[in-house]
Amino acid sequence: MSVPVPDAPPGQPKKAATAAWIGSALEYYDFFIYGSAAALIFPEVFFDESDPATATLLSLATFGVAYAARPVGALFLGHFGDRLGRKKIMVFTLILMGVSTFLIGCLPTRDQVGALAPVLLVLCRVLQGISAAGEQASANSMTLEHAPAHRRGFFTSFTLSGTQGGQLLATLVFIPVAALPEEQLMSWGWRVPFWMSVAVAVVGYVIRRKLDETPAFEQQAATEGVVKLPLAVLMREHWADVLRVVAGALVASVSTIFTVWALSYATSDSVGMSRSSMLWVGALANVVALVAIPLWASLSDRIGRRPVFLAGAAGSAVTMFLYLWAISTGSYPLTLLLGILAFGVVYSAANGVWPSFYGEMFSTRVRLSGMAIGTQIGFAVAGFAVTFAAGIAGPDGDDWSAVGLFTAALCVPPVVAAICARETAAVPTERLGEPAPRESGKPERVTA
Repeated sequence: MSVPVPDAPPGQPKKAATAAWIGSALEYYDFFIYGSAAALIFPEVFFDESDPATATLLSLATFGVAYAARPVGALFLGHFGDRLGRKKIMVFTLILMGVSTFLIGCLPTRDQVGALAPVLLVLCRVLQGISAAGEQASANSMTLEHAPAHRRGFFTSFTLSGTQGGQLLATLVFIPVAALPEEQLMSWGWRVPFWMSVAVAVVGYVIRRKLDETPAFEQQAATEGVVKLPLAVLMREHWADVLRVVAGALVASVSTIFTVWALSYATSDSVGMSRSSMLWVGALANVVALVAIPLWASLSDRIGRRPVFLAGAAGSAVTMFLYLWAISTGSYPLTLLLGILAFGVVYSAANGVWPSFYGEMFSTRVRLSGMAIGTQIGFAVAGFAVTFAAGIAGPDGDDWSAVGLFTAALCVPPVVAAICARETAAVPTERLGEPAPRESGKPERVTA
């Protein structure tokens, strides 16, 4: 029989959500400034300028490298997160991200050291990926296990609104940088956002080190004890849920295509929009997402995770196609409108709900491992979606319809995963990860 999880001390749910929001915003600031630089700066700084198309393709591939490193980091950080606790991993990932991002800003260019420059860039990018692998899973686990049972969707959404906040901050920082004269931009200007990660690491550390461990993890450790090999238990008892999370996480392709490939396409010679104007599309879309994410998550606490996630995944397939079409027309007002709709509103439905949706599939003893491994495998595909998009966009990089269809196809597995998943919004916290009850077709209800 499941033992009810004790309530978190007064104020702890809000404190955990705030720590997750700020920490994720600061960490994903680091992660997203790389995406902007990979699209706008690195093809000229780190790769062969004599072949711009290949340089852009290789630069976007380095963006995907971090996603390839994520599954490895998830295995390592998920294991220790379920053995040592959520707090330790949250602090470690923040420091690692800050250091690796600062080092990118210090790297020599291709003109200075030749082929060694992109090698060092990839190494730092791998460290970023390992950090990101444990960041969201630990922050999501922390907020979910601190949250009141009937508001888990709302509280866990703060992790994802934090990532949107980080993306917004990264975009706002890059707007004045991108407006610098070309010579200053390519020599020292692009380095400034990366150097600012020192402040990111310090602020994040101060916030997160004061947070308490979750009641659910402490109860697990005090009663049944932590498992020695979380991965073995995960694969034995939750393999189907891991597959659902992998499939669901492919919806992140919408974010990477929007953030990186669409930015590169819109500022290319074939379309000709300015860097600053396109960065403002991302900034305004993220402002809207900051409001939309907690609203969608609150709705999922009322009507369930599955319908909200399904609406976001299926809707993104359509709206992203329309967004890329808008860019192809060269109409900035239309691009701005559809960018806000696609990324700020529709994608936020899936993005705001998945922290609770995925986390509730697993029990406390393997929750961090399950979320980390499942999401990071799916995110690895999403990261390289940018590289695939650059490849299928044709020799001139302007076949937007092929990229739009490709993005829509990547939204299909998340839809299927949600349809096949169990609805968990009304399941008590202590019973999460248990088999669904067979005696009744009606969902359980959680009372405040």
